[in-house]
Amino acid sequence: MTKILEFQHISKSFPGVKALDDVSVDLNAGEVHVIVGENGAGKSTLMKLLSGAYTADGGQMLLEGKPILHNNPQLSEQLGIAMIYQELTIVPELSVANNIFLGHEIRWGIFLDRKSMEARTEELLTSIGVNVSPRTLVKNLSIANQQMIEIIKALSKNAKIIVFDEPTSSLTNTEIGELFRIIAALKAKGVGMFYISHRLEEIFEIGDRVTIMRDGRKITTSNIANSTLDQIVEGIAGRRIDKVYTRTYLEKGDVALAINNLCGERFKNINIEVRAGEIVGLAGLVGSGRSEVARAAYGIDPYSQGEVFVKGEKIPKATPQRMSAKGVAFLPENRKREGLALSLPIRENAVVSALQWLNPGGVIRRHKERKLVQSFVDSLGISTPTIEKLTNFLSGGTQQKVVLAKWLVTQAHTFIFDEPTRGIDVGSKTSIYSLMDELVGRGAGILMISSELPEVLGMSDRIYIMAQGRIAGELTKDEADQMKIIQLAFSQSETTGEKGGAA
Repeated sequence: MTKILEFQHISKSFPGVKALDDVSVDLNAGEVHVIVGENGAGKSTLMKLLSGAYTADGGQMLLEGKPILHNNPQLSEQLGIAMIYQELTIVPELSVANNIFLGHEIRWGIFLDRKSMEARTEELLTSIGVNVSPRTLVKNLSIANQQMIEIIKALSKNAKIIVFDEPTSSLTNTEIGELFRIIAALKAKGVGMFYISHRLEEIFEIGDRVTIMRDGRKITTSNIANSTLDQIVEGIAGRRIDKVYTRTYLEKGDVALAINNLCGERFKNINIEVRAGEIVGLAGLVGSGRSEVARAAYGIDPYSQGEVFVKGEKIPKATPQRMSAKGVAFLPENRKREGLALSLPIRENAVVSALQWLNPGGVIRRHKERKLVQSFVDSLGISTPTIEKLTNFLSGGTQQKVVLAKWLVTQAHTFIFDEPTRGIDVGSKTSIYSLMDELVGRGAGILMISSELPEVLGMSDRIYIMAQGRIAGELTKDEADQMKIIQLAFSQSETTGEKGGAA
């Protein structure tokens, strides 16, 4: 293979943090080089150096043997380097063709040459087998097809290197398969790709080589054909992980949370029970209504009819304030947007839901706050030099722990976890699982929504499966397996043509 890119002895520091320490990695034309590591390992920092968003403190980057000097985003793009981020950068109100040529439009004199842009877009779409009209508004496309438009935008600029950063986090299984088909087509064209993902099972399907990073250093690079999942997991974590899912099954207590005949815009007649001392999984296809049910039960979104009970007490028209006051905590899927104030430090995020309890009479007791927050930082294993560190600078796994600390401070007894480990590395996942097991061991009840079937099966005492806004079935941990969950998840959706991955 032809080597097209080299990172040679790269170093990068931020205040108080050595983000990259003497990292050397290369990329060949026509290969998928997977970069894995825990949050904070340095993966994204390395890619941001390639994109020109950051400048290295030491070392150099070589493109086709020539040093990249004074890199910046514009130069990186001119050199044929493209980034496909988890959060897409397309303009929904523009057509496919206009998005693809945005910033480098084809013109006929002073006028846009729409016909040429649409013809070229059609060629690019056809070249990788995407059946979409160049005139379609991007807002009318699925997330998967919007992602394809990002890829084609890169090809329109003659990209030699494409970086995929968590590309499958919002895709269904069907859409993931389509993305992998496109990646295979790009390989055949000689495009070199870096691929970052926390879904380790994916790398064996599409990867050629894998580099493991930890604490800003490269640990090892190896051929994926010669690697095992256990080796990669142990390399990422820096220790042997014998058991990913930690569960101690105990006798169940009284009903902590009951959702009775709940109806809303995207769900109908939902009945769910969560007892003290158990984790109840809520699975189903993407779009089945799982998150909508949880948000309505907590009072974030409205529901048209039905009842919510907390420890046997009916909550009249649930609201987040009422549910929180009754000891119910909600950990949202989008922790950055809905669970944290990223511009505030860990301490302020952790106490925000318990200010009245911590400071009766409105008198701020800063010493009490610091002592309590530090105790949860220590018990949760939150990696930070100080509780005054801004939450924005924490890794995804650490941010999730801060959200959890926020609710532990309130002494909540019932927890709703919506995608508790999305975007979190394997080491942090095992930590979150242990914390969940510890919570139910203390008598808490947990309702867990997850799109990862192994997580649902590994952590749940019971599992409700949703399909088309209804409960399609309930399975105990002894009854449940992947096939039964998938069959139930598809049981009411075939007539609508809904596609997607279960759980």
